[in-house]
This record gives sequence, structure tokens and C-alpha cells, in this order.
Amino acid sequence: SSKTDLLLLCPSLRSVRDRLVTTAKVDATVLITGETGTGKGVLARALHDWSGRRDRPFVVCDCAALTASLIETELFGHEKGAFTGANSRRMGRFELAHSGTLLLDEVAEMPPEIQSKLLGALQERNIYRVGGTTPVKVDIRVIAATNRDLKTEVAAGRFRQDLFYRLNVMSLHLPPLRERVEDVLALTDHLIQFYAQKF
Repeated sequence: SSKTDLLLLCPSLRSVRDRLVTTAKVDATVLITGETGTGKGVLARALHDWSGRRDRPFVVCDCAALTASLIETELFGHEKGAFTGANSRRMGRFELAHSGTLLLDEVAEMPPEIQSKLLGALQERNIYRVGGTTPVKVDIRVIAATNRDLKTEVAAGRFRQDLFYRLNVMSLHLPPLRERVEDVLALTDHLIQFYAQKF
């Protein structure tokens, strides 16, 4: 995509680009770290687009945008009658991403009780809908992104250590633009050409 091209034309990100190509070929869980706005979502999309799952769904769950009461049903779905207002069965993001890729954006915002359920889903490769007792098999690649240092979150007791290790099978880090001064000229030149053509 154009966003991926824009990010990867940066001279300082050549090593990230090389690692991205290698990582995309390996069907393993990936943890992407970096400050807000550095392009973690763009990298996740590139990982999907360059992988063997490219023709399958790419589903995003923004963990920071969901309340603790909503995130479980958003991730795992629910059965009819599981709670007031559950008038029909609903598929969660795990099922929607079946055979494709699930991006868990800002995963550090996930409540502890959901972290436990996520760990179980990653280990067993099946999920239980809210109110359900039958396991649902899922075949997905999980990419997690965060703007926090998860090792610090683990040490503070806010993030499960076993979940951290399960997510951190492969990792990519995106430094902020202020640490990549050599990229400013390349980005400026690209944006001037883009907007000159557009307008």
C-alpha cells in the first residue's frame, strides 16, 4: 500500500524492512513496539500482505478503544442469551480473522482477566464464546502492537509474563521520527511530489 511504501522509503528503516520481509515469511506471533504514530499498524498490515495469508482476512482489534466489559465479546464473540441484549450469536475478532491475521493494537491496555483468556486462546488455538461451552477452533496469525515497554509492565504486575513471552516470539521496533533525522528529507520529497500531483 502507499502507506507501507511511505514508511519503508525511509533510509533508517532499511534494517526494519529487511527484517519485515523475513518475519512475514514465518507464520509466528509478532510483537511490534514503538510510540503512538510511528506506524505500527502499517507494519502489521505489511506483514500480512507479504505473508502466505495475504488473501485471507486482516482483522484489527483496538484494545485501548474498548471497555473491559466489551473487549471479551469483541475478541471471542458471544452466544445468544449470554447476557442481556445478546439476542443472537455473534462472532468475535478471532473467528472473523480465521485463516488470516489478527492485529491486537495497544495490547498492553488489555485487562488482566482478558489477558488470561487470550493466553489460553494462543496456546490451544481455540476460543470459547462468552456464554459458550464448546471450543471453536481458530487458525490465525496474531500480531500484537504496543506503545509501552511490556517488560516494565510485567515487572509492575500489570501484564502477564507468560503472555508476554507468548506474544514476543518475533519482534520489530519502530523508533520515532525525531530519532531518524536522516528520514526527514526522503519523506519531505515524497510528500511534496504526492501533493503536487494531487492538487
